[in-house]
Amino acid sequence: MPTLPWVTPNPPRPGTQVLVMASRLEVRSLRDVPRFFVKSLAAWRQVRTAPGAVGASLVARPLRRTFWTLSAWESREELNAYVRAEPHRSIMTSLRGVMKDSSFVFWESAAEGLPIDWAEARRRLAEQS
Repeated sequence: MPTLPWVTPNPPRPGTQVLVMASRLEVRSLRDVPRFFVKSLAAWRQVRTAPGAVGASLVARPLRRTFWTLSAWESREELNAYVRAEPHRSIMTSLRGVMKDSSFVFWESAAEGLPIDWAEARRRLAEQS
C-alpha cells in the first residue's frame, strides 16, 4: 500500500541532534479511512514546508485502518509549532472521534543518521506498547 518516501524539507545542519517522532494511528472503521487519508495528505503537504522539519515519511495501510508517520525536527518547539498550526490543528480536532488508537514515540538522533529506518521506528513504537 502507499508509502510516501522520506523527504527533506530543510536539510539539517551537520553535527547537530534532531528530534525524531514516530506515530502509529489507527481509525475505528474502514468507513473512516478515506477521510483520514485525505486529511493526512493535507498534513503531509504542510510538513513539507514547515519550519524546522528536516525529514518526513508516511506509510498508509488502508485495509488495516492504520497509518504510520515518521518525522525529524530541529527542535521540540518547531514540532509543537507544526502541531498547533493549520491545517494540522483542525485535522487533529476533526478526526478525534474516528480514532481507535494512537501511539507516539520521540527520541534524538544525529543529523547524519537521517533518514531514519522504518524498522527502527516500528521497533520503538512496539517497545512503547
